[in-house]
Amino acid sequence: METVMAWINAGAIGTLKEVHNWTNRPVWPQYPNLPTDTPAVPDGFDWDLWLGPEAFRPYHPNYTHMVFRGWYDFGGGSMADMGHYSLWTVFNALKLTSPTIIEPCRSHFVNFNDVTPSRVNNNFSFPMASMVRFHYPANGDRPPVDLCWYDGGMRPPNPTELLDVNKELPAEGMMFVGDKGKILAGFNVQNPQIISGTKMEAPAKAVDQRSQVEQTSAALPLFVDACKTGKQYAGNFREAEAITEAINLYSASLRTNKMLRYDAGTHKVTNVTEANKYLDREYREGWEPGMI
Repeated sequence: METVMAWINAGAIGTLKEVHNWTNRPVWPQYPNLPTDTPAVPDGFDWDLWLGPEAFRPYHPNYTHMVFRGWYDFGGGSMADMGHYSLWTVFNALKLTSPTIIEPCRSHFVNFNDVTPSRVNNNFSFPMASMVRFHYPANGDRPPVDLCWYDGGMRPPNPTELLDVNKELPAEGMMFVGDKGKILAGFNVQNPQIISGTKMEAPAKAVDQRSQVEQTSAALPLFVDACKTGKQYAGNFREAEAITEAINLYSASLRTNKMLRYDAGTHKVTNVTEANKYLDREYREGWEPGMI
């Protein structure tokens, strides 16, 4: 992200207008119907504990293991699964706070009963594919910018710069669009390249020669020290507030399938009242805050 910001700050693509991030997730089922059978709870599995504060329902393996990600009650969909990796540095570098408008575009599921097709009104699992646009206001010297998230195989239209050379966007990636050019990068902002605008060399920077395992191992003592001393860790929840808020609003917009206007001061959606119930939790009896 350092290279991308150096280019943006140097005016390589003019004024930044949009950031596009797309993934091939989900790579797990996102069921259009609730389970109807009631298999036995596996031996040694505490189903009540697994449910935690969520409303009780019969055990089913379709809720557990990696497929929990696809249920609104248990997971945050593809954006929570992968966006917190790819967008963490974007939020920090661009100083994204709270969006003012969230626009969803989602796939739907249709049943066919006898001779009549009918759309399933699904309010329990994420759609198989979606695109959500977040409008972020100006912050300091940074003008307003839109963040567009895509999953389920959706991605931005191929930019002219690629079409002209008979290429297309990869299955996963990141693109920064300015009023005078574009920067294309990998999903986690790796290997950025200016595909239009003012061509610039990547700024020189120190190269971390450590392996991924070594880098992860180096971070673990910092985490342990934070747990022991109470000192905030660099990846703490306070640092993740803005991206967590975006992921929650992503879910709320998909559940309502409506454009949402969000007031960051009150943490409320102002134009679709029913969306606010998805920004809070109704705790199951015995699991209320302070009860455990």
